[in-house]
Amino acid sequence: MSVTENQEDKHYYIYNPYGDNMMLPIGPIALIAHNLANDFSDSVNYFLRNRRSIYLTRHPQMAEQPGFMRMEYRIPVATPRFSSGEGKAVIGQSVRGHDLFIITDVLNYASTYTRYSQTVSMGPDEHYQDLLRIILAVAGKARRINVILPYLYESRQYRRTSRESLDCAAILRHLFDLGIDNLLTFDAHDERIVNAVPTRGMETISTAYQMIESLIQSTPDLRLDNQHFMVVSPDETSISRAVYFASMLEVQLGIFYRERNYLQTVDGRYPVVGQAFLGEDVRGRDVLVVDDMIVTGESMLRVATDLKKRGANRIFCAVSFAQFTNGLEEMNAAHAAGVVHRVFATNLIYRTPELQTAPWYIEVNMSRFVALLIDAINHDASLSRLMTPTEKISKLIEFHKTRQIR
Repeated sequence: MSVTENQEDKHYYIYNPYGDNMMLPIGPIALIAHNLANDFSDSVNYFLRNRRSIYLTRHPQMAEQPGFMRMEYRIPVATPRFSSGEGKAVIGQSVRGHDLFIITDVLNYASTYTRYSQTVSMGPDEHYQDLLRIILAVAGKARRINVILPYLYESRQYRRTSRESLDCAAILRHLFDLGIDNLLTFDAHDERIVNAVPTRGMETISTAYQMIESLIQSTPDLRLDNQHFMVVSPDETSISRAVYFASMLEVQLGIFYRERNYLQTVDGRYPVVGQAFLGEDVRGRDVLVVDDMIVTGESMLRVATDLKKRGANRIFCAVSFAQFTNGLEEMNAAHAAGVVHRVFATNLIYRTPELQTAPWYIEVNMSRFVALLIDAINHDASLSRLMTPTEKISKLIEFHKTRQIR
């Protein structure tokens, strides 16, 4: 029996947002999938439709709710550009009275437009401006506006360390000032950013359960104990995330401390000139390196190379967002040389075909979970069990260990 056939795993996704007391939906769901990869958008719509068809077999009276069951929840939207590069948003059909969910992938550089007869790849700033335009187009019409930013725009600029902008806090306040009701993101670079809007409906959702589930599914011989496994934080900024993984897996934690040259900046950052490792001996152990994102893979490769020199066995990398603005060739070479075994990353952002077909890449599918969140929010149900999957992870690991004994 596979992990996905485990009843506990099924129960996690079947989670009844209506509870014992049937809670009526806020309104019919309307989903605007703005600049999402087609496979992700299709999958979210499919799982939303599928879970509601299951609920109708148990609670047929829900069919009386207008718009509760649809084949297509997505609302068409266009964000064309004028020749000057300016833009606008055009909604394809009415959203009046709907509980609107706008999902925007600000990292989708595969989206393009034409300016001065040149094809221009859209950057995060332009995606964000289009999101604002969509909000302005539906404000005052939709019953409620919910925004899902899988990757939180400007999340790396979450604090001020010198004479610089405090972008992430500013955009969060701007979005809520425009009239949105809820904002969801996944694995924010620093979860404390929610304090920028303390009285508003913002949540940062963990992908830890899905990451561990994919790790176990893809590596059935994985031995999760202190003699054979270890979790490592690649730097000091990822310690809290790595601590959670190590605690849930009940294994030792190692930490890399990056030594920087604070006398100069390169591309806006102090360059790394060395690193030190704090932790037990990794010799012979499988190691899971946990971070929130891979941009070029440079940091991951530096850590993985160091761990292999220390005698580590297989190196697994788990990140929420694998951007790979460059560095795919280096990661391919590292895999071929046995330095990196697998990289786990979600499908919450655009992934290039080259990344998706890489032999070391394992995609963590989040579309089913996103559909579950949308369904729960539509009924104003509690998200606490979904945001803190500690109990579910424990049962998942227990099931994995029991299966190995058998």
